[in-house]
Amino acid sequence: MTDTTFAMTGGQVTLDRRHVLRGIDLTICPGEVVAVLGANGSGKSTLIRALLGLTPLSAGQTLLYGTPPARFREWWRVGYVPQRLQIGGGVPATVREIVASGRIARQKRLRFTSAADKLAVTRALEAVGLSGRAGDRVQDLSGGQQQRVLIARALAGEPDTFVMDEPTAGVDAESQQLLADTLKSLVAAGKTIVLVAHELGPLEPLITRGVVVRDGLIAHDGRPPQPEGECARPGHEHLHPHTGEREPGSPLESWQVKP
Repeated sequence: MTDTTFAMTGGQVTLDRRHVLRGIDLTICPGEVVAVLGANGSGKSTLIRALLGLTPLSAGQTLLYGTPPARFREWWRVGYVPQRLQIGGGVPATVREIVASGRIARQKRLRFTSAADKLAVTRALEAVGLSGRAGDRVQDLSGGQQQRVLIARALAGEPDTFVMDEPTAGVDAESQQLLADTLKSLVAAGKTIVLVAHELGPLEPLITRGVVVRDGLIAHDGRPPQPEGECARPGHEHLHPHTGEREPGSPLESWQVKP
């Protein structure tokens, strides 16, 4: 049993001979609500994908619940919400079918859909306000609605950790508030949430820690004090996200980096 959800040490990612991430050390503990912020091209989405093992490291190591992603088998514990829904050219999928795919990691081979599966999908659709669109083709939805489908898919899997890559991008204010309300219930249940964002909006009150990425480095990492232990790093220096200068403590507003 480990007391960390993600642990990256010396993480580097090189793409097309360009160092996208450079020597990242980052630990995220169960129950934290972490906002990863930064300008376009800063490396924040690459960091998230590297934590999950979706983007390979060129140096360093990342662990997911104490296990390298390549050997990790408990994928039902992680719900990933990418930036956009990939729609293929095959048979059109309905909203309910996409959301139901979030249950696959929890299902055994050759097992029929259970009552628990159906209930989880129904609850996930209700949580994102798409119950009335369950039978619609996902291709017919707006970009913001498709983003809510992705969130519902993650919710349906009932994971321990949610990783969301810009979940509010292109989403209207009402949908952002709906997402904030949904995340609030997840926080109350002790779930771990890691999200990439340009601006936090209604999500801001939920955030317990902000990690600002700039030029492939962590320029700021701030959170409330915690007891000593593997997931607490006393005396960690606070850096201003724009100037890089040391400061005694940064308010949440300073974490938000405009594109």
